Amino acid sequence: MSGIAAPAYAEPPPLQGMELVLGTLALSLATFMNVLDSSIANVSIPSIAGDLGVSPGQGTWVITSFGVSNAISVPLTGWLTQRFGAVRLFTMSILLFVLASWLCGFAPSLEILVVCRVFQGLVAGPMIPLSQTLLLASYPRAKAGTALALWGMTTLVAPVVGPLAGGWITDNLSWPWIFYINVPVGLLAAALTWAIYSKRDTPIRKLPIDTVGLTLLVLWVGSLQLMLDKGKELDWFASNQIIALAIVAVVAFVVFLVWELTDQHPVVELRLFAGRNFGFGSLAMAMAYGLFFANIVILPLWLQQWMGYTATAAGFALAPVGLLAILLTPLVGKKIAVWDPRVMASCAFVGFALVLWMRSQFTTETDFMHILIPTIMQGAAVSFFFIPLTTLTLAGLSQDRIPAAAGLSNFTRITAGAMGTSIATTMWENRAVMHHAHLAEPLVQGQGAFAVALDGLRAAGLSAEQALGQITRMIDQQAYTRAADDIFLVSAFLFILLIGAVWLTKRPPKMAAGAAAASGAH
Repeated sequence: MSGIAAPAYAEPPPLQGMELVLGTLALSLATFMNVLDSSIANVSIPSIAGDLGVSPGQGTWVITSFGVSNAISVPLTGWLTQRFGAVRLFTMSILLFVLASWLCGFAPSLEILVVCRVFQGLVAGPMIPLSQTLLLASYPRAKAGTALALWGMTTLVAPVVGPLAGGWITDNLSWPWIFYINVPVGLLAAALTWAIYSKRDTPIRKLPIDTVGLTLLVLWVGSLQLMLDKGKELDWFASNQIIALAIVAVVAFVVFLVWELTDQHPVVELRLFAGRNFGFGSLAMAMAYGLFFANIVILPLWLQQWMGYTATAAGFALAPVGLLAILLTPLVGKKIAVWDPRVMASCAFVGFALVLWMRSQFTTETDFMHILIPTIMQGAAVSFFFIPLTTLTLAGLSQDRIPAAAGLSNFTRITAGAMGTSIATTMWENRAVMHHAHLAEPLVQGQGAFAVALDGLRAAGLSAEQALGQITRMIDQQAYTRAADDIFLVSAFLFILLIGAVWLTKRPPKMAAGAAAASGAH
């Protein structure tokens, strides 16, 4: 062995004592802030929309714009890490995230807020993969499982705190504060990270970047998302703008596919989809996450717009999703190497389907406890969702391909979440219009019943306009509730169908599964 030259970069030794505690805290804070930001805005959308003078449907752009830009930047993490060094890039990401959060809070219009959220999503991309990488390098190899468990807890606690914090802040302060709270958290995380990790940075190498592939990626994903977000507002293909966006999205996507499959240094390694496990695993993950995320956006919108819930109450109805997830995830992590991940993922999908079927039974009379029960149950499904599907997706890949595979899998998942939200909110409004027409028809045909209802409200002291407004509001409440039930029911059915995609993957070898899941964190 003496004849072999020493490697240019020696991995630094694990951290010890207080440095290890503070390092774990810094990385966890950054991850917490990032995950929190993807859920904290959900319950604040009606307030943001009202304050900026737009519809709640347009308000969801605040969520989808962050998701799409975040998805685009995730595959670039590997190239950026080698260009700037892991620690420098991570610290820069946190500081730019803080700046973006501050700008979001000051946004005077929806357009500027969406631009700021796009910026925030772009700089957030490298934070989660790099926090895992730096955390694993901080602990001895024997304690990698402990390190990942600690990291995992922060990603599970954030969805619990997000809706609660978002609701309380929106009701008691104002919506810009959901972004301002990132400033002190981010500055502390950045300062601690630089103080502890700056001497442990990875080497810098100048590598070529696929600028054509990146441009095409931004073009087709951006055009498609814009088309989905603005479609309803512009009456879909009756609008030249929507037709133009559709053409750009299709052409850019086709050229992107050809370019990425032939380029020597592709920004996205599309050949990974040729692998059976990666192809079907990432498809199941993306579709399931799209359904899951869309439904947790619609639920607080329905509760606040049509059930009279405050942002805080809607937050309480959403938050318990993390309780069972926190309890069960350590068990899933321990058993993933022994149990069949396909069975575990199938259980998750059955769980999601059951939860959504229960929600499809909601009426305007449903009380808080009946809204809470499916939310608590959903936590169990979440715990059996991410780890088994990640294990299946990355199984059978060589060590050097896992970072690219993890990046691509995250890209498809986050993109599906944003697009699923746009499609579901549009379908919700369309179904509500249909239900409104069906509910109003008997009133119009049976003028007597309508007149009786109108006279009753006027006798209670309402003017003719107020009485008509009250009747319209009651019909709308029923229409939007039935439309939400439709979305929940269709989503439940789709979750059952997705079980088929899970069983098209091969079972990873026993005991190798845990290693695959752990290595996916790099």
